Amino acid sequence: MPSVEAINDALRGVIDPELGDDVNSLGMIRSVGIDGGEVTIELIYTVDGCPLRVEIRDDVIAHVQAVPGVTHVRVRTGSMNAEERSQLMTRARWKARERAVGLDIPTSARILAIASGKGGVGKSSVTVNLAAALANRGFTVGVLDADIWGFSVPRMLGMEGDIPVAVGKMQPIERLVGKGKLKVLSMGFLSGENEAVMWRGLLLNRAVQHFLEDVRWGELDYLLVDMPPGTGDVQMGLARMVPRAEMLIVTTPALAAQKVAARAADMARRGFLRVGGVIENMTSFICEHGESYPLFGEGGGTRLANEIGAPLLAQIPLDATVAAGGDTGNPVALTGNSPAGKAFSELAALIAETMAPITLTGCTARMLDNIETVLGTTGTDAP
Repeated sequence: MPSVEAINDALRGVIDPELGDDVNSLGMIRSVGIDGGEVTIELIYTVDGCPLRVEIRDDVIAHVQAVPGVTHVRVRTGSMNAEERSQLMTRARWKARERAVGLDIPTSARILAIASGKGGVGKSSVTVNLAAALANRGFTVGVLDADIWGFSVPRMLGMEGDIPVAVGKMQPIERLVGKGKLKVLSMGFLSGENEAVMWRGLLLNRAVQHFLEDVRWGELDYLLVDMPPGTGDVQMGLARMVPRAEMLIVTTPALAAQKVAARAADMARRGFLRVGGVIENMTSFICEHGESYPLFGEGGGTRLANEIGAPLLAQIPLDATVAAGGDTGNPVALTGNSPAGKAFSELAALIAETMAPITLTGCTARMLDNIETVLGTTGTDAP
């Protein structure tokens, strides 16, 4: 008589072709019954009318029939309840994370995805100014404008031109900033500024994958990804393609923005992305006399940080110089003499020194080289 362990081992060979994992690990086998040589399998699909139900059922029968001692296989089918479906999707997202695409990004580089629950909170302004402030500190910073529909990064950084291609890979367009460098890739370099990009679903995901997989980024300390607002296809695709990314959530002080931004944090964690912190933008307007006016309410960033259990990294004041800098391609973070410019510089310092410091590489190799040099020098005098 076959054992339950032998049956379960056989079922691990049955792969759901859409989810890329075996039916046992996905929780699609609710029960296994054995009566002599007869085996009864209760197989549950994710939804009623699963288009792959016949293929999966036949595969289950074939694998179980191959187990020594099995004389007959009976399969009862059904569909998952809400809890079972949630557990399956969690497992599927984890497996997708393990199958991340190969990227030409140094393993030492920190990847920060700048996200928001809704548009209009200044997410792209935060991305551009944070990138400029990090570059101004001497870092090489990549900026991927993954907001395929609403690209604005090229204008805000004052950059234009055609994307060069070498050895089958796109090369980001570069701009020197202080002692550092920006490397930028955006749909804005491929499409006219006033042309609509009418893509959805798989096309969007494929575009983002091209921007990640088919780009020779070269040396990088940070890669900042300007995400489209919301929790749609691009956000979920990024979680699969770049599992080591850390997400920064941008919100405004308004309660409505805070509640929507919480969904972005929830989406990140469901995709096993770490939420690094919250950035509150447009915190208050500071007039020339130094008075502060909370035009959009108060406390949204703090409430969101407490709700999702992440630190509040910065509160960026509402400052007309931010919009002016974006229009002229001169980020306010590079001026340093306005309230917003100072806030972005402080945020860059916090990220570089505390929240996401660069991982040092090569120290051991350099130390060994130094030792060998010393030994080689002294070795000539040794007896």
